[in-house]
Amino acid sequence: MKTSNAITIVGKNEENFLLVAGSKYRILISDEETNGSYAVIEMLVPPGSGPIPHAHKDVQETFYVAEGEMEFRTEGGKSYAKKGAFINIPLGGAIHAFKNTSDTEVTLICTVIPAGFDSMFKEISIAGPEEVEAIGEKYGNQFYPPDYFD
Repeated sequence: MKTSNAITIVGKNEENFLLVAGSKYRILISDEETNGSYAVIEMLVPPGSGPIPHAHKDVQETFYVAEGEMEFRTEGGKSYAKKGAFINIPLGGAIHAFKNTSDTEVTLICTVIPAGFDSMFKEISIAGPEEVEAIGEKYGNQFYPPDYFD
């Protein structure tokens, strides 16, 4: 594991994108760079894309909407998060999903605490569709049917 006190600056680099859930994800800060404390992922979500309802009780997840507008769904209902919004998915396993219902790409900055989802996204990006759920479960995710919130 990389253990350095050096400040890290990550520039834009198209070659580092992973294809996950119909979107392009870029690991900005990985588990290796934070000794597993957290990871930060840039998510470029095209219209119509986003993960199905899921939960992860041992990972806190936050999203900052850097560009666009995203629909977030929870058991409490549906919300729309516009540019500048911040969403917190606390520890404990709250079921959630998000989807880009607009006609333009949305940019999310996702932080996961502790890290691990960055490694999961790397695995998913090279896996076949039939392997995605098993990989997600390996990292503590529980999945629900796409129509769970309907």
